Amino acid sequence: MNLTAHYDAMRQAAVHQLARGEAELDSLLDSPLDTRRGITLLARPPAAVTARIGEVLKDFRRIEPDQYYYPTSDIHVTILSIISCYPGFTLDLIDPAAYQNAVRTILQSSAPFSIRFAGLTASPGSLIVHGFPVGDGLENLRAATRRFFRSAGLQQSIDQRYSIQTAHSTVLRFRSPLQNPARLLEKLANYQSYLIGSFEIDAVELVYNDWYQRVRNTVLLGRFPLGAPAHPHSFSPAA
Repeated sequence: MNLTAHYDAMRQAAVHQLARGEAELDSLLDSPLDTRRGITLLARPPAAVTARIGEVLKDFRRIEPDQYYYPTSDIHVTILSIISCYPGFTLDLIDPAAYQNAVRTILQSSAPFSIRFAGLTASPGSLIVHGFPVGDGLENLRAATRRFFRSAGLQQSIDQRYSIQTAHSTVLRFRSPLQNPARLLEKLANYQSYLIGSFEIDAVELVYNDWYQRVRNTVLLGRFPLGAPAHPHSFSPAA
């Protein structure tokens, strides 16, 4: 997949709708009745990266203060949604140890890999940081995870919503009508190619989570290393 073209197409499709002030608002963001939960394999960028994203989001917050901005603690890259969030799912419906053992088995042949964050795009309901995998490590990890769970006899819904191929990170969701669509899109254009930085993923997390990966609703089922990295949590800042 040409990720640059993919992100550009997302932006172009969203810009016309956002320009009319017709953002897709998330009605469940603040609902105490939202019981959607799932199981996810994910990676977390290092603090230097999430801090830089936080600085970018401050620019958007000045324009659209009422939207939902992901706190740095919640910023992540989804490796795969093992069980996509659905209402009423709870941990007692599965055997967490079986999923922990599955991940350990999958990761035996996985090595650390890098991701480059550069630029922002939009969907009708969100803003997204472009993520570009470096090499084929992420793709191989996803393929190994898919193969294992499709034959493991464990509850899973991998790729049922869509087949993830990017390394993006959602950082804003629209929950209120846009106050200034033109300024929002101008700011988005300013950050279209903004280099945030590159970082190595040397461990992944298996979590029980809500739809938004909020820390307060997350149960960490395990943190698993990907081999022995030469430079743990390395970060190459933008020039």
